Amino acid sequence: MQVEMVIKGLMVDPITNMPIVLLHDREGARVLPIWIGVFEANAIALQIENQATPRPMTHDLLRNVITDLKANVDRVVVTDLKDNTFYATIYLQVGEDLVAVDARPSDAIALALRAKAPIFVEDAVLEGAKTLDTPEPADTDRLQRWLESLDPDDLGKYKM
Repeated sequence: MQVEMVIKGLMVDPITNMPIVLLHDREGARVLPIWIGVFEANAIALQIENQATPRPMTHDLLRNVITDLKANVDRVVVTDLKDNTFYATIYLQVGEDLVAVDARPSDAIALALRAKAPIFVEDAVLEGAKTLDTPEPADTDRLQRWLESLDPDDLGKYKM
């Protein structure tokens, strides 16, 4: 089963200094942190803040190509978690056909924001994400406590 998620915020992991996009379900009961690259975080942040760029960025270009080809982004789904790597699929409505395109979750999310498409996560991914392996047990405990203690004010200027 798929769970619809929304972006709770975008922040930096205090342990690894890597950006994290936080997804949560509509009720706010489940939170999924996905570590992403700096450039993808920037693309997501620009859209969250409705910042226009002088020229189209990669995700804007992709949205424009999809639209110009008379297709639309139906939804994006975070589909799998293997070896601490998340996988996603972008579903495009092309005429009568639904076309599935493999993608990184960060790119899929950046595109979904631009296309105003819903974001879903497979239940199995939500369950599997609870047991992500990290090299240092002390860091795992510290990160888990930090994620559990998140307050909307902790999300900084990117809070939703």
